[in-house]
Amino acid sequence: MIIVEVTPISHEVDIELLYATKYNFTGKPIYSQAHCYLNEEASKKLLLAKQLAKAMKLKLHIFDALRPVEAQWKLWEHTPDPTFLSDPRIGSPHSRGAAIDLSLSDNNGNLLDMGTEFDTFSHLSHHGSTEISVSAQKNRFLLLGLMSTAGWDFYKNEWWHYQLFNSKDFPLINNKDLPKPMI
Repeated sequence: MIIVEVTPISHEVDIELLYATKYNFTGKPIYSQAHCYLNEEASKKLLLAKQLAKAMKLKLHIFDALRPVEAQWKLWEHTPDPTFLSDPRIGSPHSRGAAIDLSLSDNNGNLLDMGTEFDTFSHLSHHGSTEISVSAQKNRFLLLGLMSTAGWDFYKNEWWHYQLFNSKDFPLINNKDLPKPMI
């Protein structure tokens, strides 16, 4: 399987891999190196989504992409909640390079209001939540429309998570399999 590195230059996106920082739900870095990867099919769909966003004077803002199996275990050991995390024994679409967590920003780099922060483990993070502002609902639907049009599937509990429809067709990826390790 071909693994593609996603960069601000190669894909014209903003990247803020929060699992390489303490600013995630665990309170500590999961990745020691902030590399953003996807499998080749996901990378192509991300480029299409980027073009759709760019036509609307918006930019994709990536929080996470390929997540090595070892990282999925760290997240699961911290919060074993199958509502918001894939059990690493089954495998996450992230650990197959077939999922991405992202938002939208304007031309000045300001994130659009999505009603909750990334990785807010709450019913307020669900697609279709009407307990957030109308503006945030519209922004979520805008992101959903862009990503769906580009060929991505969504996860109903997380407005930020998109994956390939055939994500289970790809093998799990360990840290040692990456061009540059993340852990």
